[in-house]
Amino acid sequence: MDKGSLNLNASNDSQNSPNRQDLQKITPLVQQINCLDIKQIGKICIEELPQLVGTKYASLYILDEVSDMLHLENHNHPFLINNIVSLNQASRSPMIKAVRSKDLMVIENINRHKKPVIRSSDRQFSRNYESNSCIIAPLICQKMVVGVLNLADKIGSERFSDDDIALVELFRYLVGSSIGNIKLFEKTQHLAKTDGLTGLVNHRTFYQILETELLRHQRHGGQLSIIMVDIDNLKPVNDNYGHRAGDMVIKRVSRKIMSCIRNIDTAARYGGDEFAIILPSTSVSDALSVANRMAEAVSNSPIVWERHKIQLSISVGVGEYDGHMCPEEVTKFSDRALYKAKEAGKNIVKVFDAAEEQLA
Repeated sequence: MDKGSLNLNASNDSQNSPNRQDLQKITPLVQQINCLDIKQIGKICIEELPQLVGTKYASLYILDEVSDMLHLENHNHPFLINNIVSLNQASRSPMIKAVRSKDLMVIENINRHKKPVIRSSDRQFSRNYESNSCIIAPLICQKMVVGVLNLADKIGSERFSDDDIALVELFRYLVGSSIGNIKLFEKTQHLAKTDGLTGLVNHRTFYQILETELLRHQRHGGQLSIIMVDIDNLKPVNDNYGHRAGDMVIKRVSRKIMSCIRNIDTAARYGGDEFAIILPSTSVSDALSVANRMAEAVSNSPIVWERHKIQLSISVGVGEYDGHMCPEEVTKFSDRALYKAKEAGKNIVKVFDAAEEQLA
């Protein structure tokens, strides 16, 4: 039988062929799996597929390709199982071996399984199961593993039927394709919101977040500060060393900015050589301290380009705002402070105080 195919030919002589009732169960699940909702997919894998195959336990893991980690998405085990599984660990469990091979692993007796050989030391939770049977199904999308579905403890039998195996083979590709679509959709959404060079949020996303923060400020009060940053002398760098050197400067400054802010803050690439940072629940005095740290961090981090040392500096404008301002007013006032910093000789931090309506 070909991978991913299910024998749907009815035969009076074959008791294993799916009947109309089986198809009535399978068809809606196929339709439901074709979605961008990982929670719905997880629910079907854990609640519906075990009933079709006749197993007691199920677990679904999603692969993070960057870290080579499997993350538990959903399961129905009443006992402890791993939330995270590294594919690079020295002791390789049956699940890791299945992922590395990309092949469906059907185990009718784990103690006697030969290809691959499974050692007792690789089975961390083996005593929790009532039988020695299980199916480990790497979820495949475009020939790549995106997750794993585990089905354990076959009910009422010591072995999985051909139809059981065919069903899991079919669904591991269907589920894999849906998970792959979710990953692609999330990546596309991320790229639409971020700057490709620095990884910071882009100009459009900055204003969306700023508007949300201003509305929150209106409802709950508190303090909101904005920092505007401009890279000093970027044009001479581009003119003298080329735009690749200029890009290196922009990336270096963005990393230094990120090193000075909290997880709840938002840093954006506002323009070509300009950045904007939203600091919720932050007074102007605290924002000024952050701005000074940024300026110092950048000035202490020159870059070397083709054996030329390029000294870096930034000019910074800081302001604190209330929830009655619109986003454009907020950035306009911080921009005024930034302009004053550039006028003062660059590598300077200036503050706009909205309450006193004056520049310090």
